[in-house]
Amino acid sequence: MVLVIGTGGAGLRAAIELAEAGVDVLAVGKRPKEDAHTALAAGGINAALATMDPEDSWQQHAADTLKESYLLADPRTVGIVTQGAARGIDDLERYGMAFAREEDGRISQRFFGAHKFRRTAFAGDYTGLEIQRTLIRRMDQLDIPVLDGVYITRLLVHDGAVFGAYGFDVTNGKRYLIHADAVILAAGGHTRIWRRTSSRRDENTGDSFRLAVEAGARLRDAELVQFHPSGIIEPENAAGTLVSEAARGEGGVLRNALGERFMARYDADRMELSTRDRVALASYTEIKEGRGTPKGGVWLDVSHLPRQTIMTRLPRVYQTLLDLQMLDITREPIEIAPTAHYSMGGVWVRPEDHSTDVRGLYAIGEASSGLHGANRLGGNSLIELLVFGRITGQAAAAYSQSLTAQPRSASAIAHAREEVDDLLAADGPENVRALQRAIRNTMTEHAGVVRDEEGLRTGLAELAVIEKRMEDVGIHPDIAGYQDLAHAFDLKSAALAARATLEAALERRETRGCHNRSDYPDLDPALRVNLVWSPTTGITRESIPAIPDEISSLMEEVSTDGKLAE
Repeated sequence: MVLVIGTGGAGLRAAIELAEAGVDVLAVGKRPKEDAHTALAAGGINAALATMDPEDSWQQHAADTLKESYLLADPRTVGIVTQGAARGIDDLERYGMAFAREEDGRISQRFFGAHKFRRTAFAGDYTGLEIQRTLIRRMDQLDIPVLDGVYITRLLVHDGAVFGAYGFDVTNGKRYLIHADAVILAAGGHTRIWRRTSSRRDENTGDSFRLAVEAGARLRDAELVQFHPSGIIEPENAAGTLVSEAARGEGGVLRNALGERFMARYDADRMELSTRDRVALASYTEIKEGRGTPKGGVWLDVSHLPRQTIMTRLPRVYQTLLDLQMLDITREPIEIAPTAHYSMGGVWVRPEDHSTDVRGLYAIGEASSGLHGANRLGGNSLIELLVFGRITGQAAAAYSQSLTAQPRSASAIAHAREEVDDLLAADGPENVRALQRAIRNTMTEHAGVVRDEEGLRTGLAELAVIEKRMEDVGIHPDIAGYQDLAHAFDLKSAALAARATLEAALERRETRGCHNRSDYPDLDPALRVNLVWSPTTGITRESIPAIPDEISSLMEEVSTDGKLAE
């Protein structure tokens, strides 16, 4: 049996592959599968189908991806995803996904920034939600068992090989001991460790990172985090919720508190159509230098656009602001600030099958690393889920079927059980949620859009104090369930992910893509390496393979005239 941890797009696609191969599979998620993070992805999914631009090719898709990664993506991983992308779209069609189509029946494809050709397929502005629904329907057809609301606390490992996982039901506290030949980690990234994030409050807390590292795996590129330029500021429980970049694409204007259209200072040619990292940096700089709004943001204004344009082209943005703030964007501007959006690093994996340092353990989706480097090409994350969901499902199936016996460890199980028992018995004065907030404040202050040596070292010192305070937490399950226990494990994950991010950001003494060092403003060719982290070895530098000639010859500047550069 193979265990899949995480029921977003990556986990479901892997589970489907395993079931179609005749292997027993169980999928476990701490949220309901209908509400996984994948459902929030709006823009689209990339594949060089050449339906709109016949000259497009997987090689050009690979070239665009590698260039946008600032040469930190692994060319082997990029080649696998771009070559397998069309197959990924075919799989979704086979499962019944309703893509937007041209009048003659071709799948419609549109431009996303930094793509040379139109290669982003979509379903309205809810592509991720439609993918999630499509995969759930296929799961139901195959009768694949799914445990919703179960929190995995530890992977079970014996002699360098995984043999299962331990966890509990977040509603009633019921314990689960799951024996498995192989485990596929698909539990997302770590963007929730910042104060403003596009993730919901109990997702992307670094679960995958902690589970993998405690099992004996390593992390790669933890410092490379994409900040989205436009997250709302209020209400606090929804801070960071995205205002789609389509708002800028349709003609939205950015202004500071003085009323200045400030993008003229940062990218006079492209203005609001500039790249994600540049717009985020511009907004951050305006706020930092005292030209921000009273609540620490900038204004995004679409009220000058025709009401009909807003209602037909930006319906989600209109409804979201109405629901959360009672704000009518056809009349008033939106207060926004940069928000942590995507973990481009993750668990260290081999490019060919996403296996890790631990035998039988795999990581996919935002939990993994290798595809995005220092800047993610918009639309690549959704296709990555499908390509590596299929490949890793096949690899885990082959590994499972190759085992003649599965050694287990009573002491590993006892340790996992005691870890939960000890937390439930904890009655210290420290509040778990307050400590989570402390980590978010530290990361936002010292490892946000712009970093420097002094700030990162201050962040590490603050984190050390928080880690010490974590020894005195109090856990209090109540009539509403065991959320407090889940938050305690989220806190452990957040602390580990924060330490990996701070230490790697300190080591990367350059500015490259999403990683802005004000004390090292230039790109350093010597740092064209991946930074690999573990608590035992610290940071090591990993060289990146050469880019094949057939791809490097295509890596040219892509025109962004009239396109939103994402």
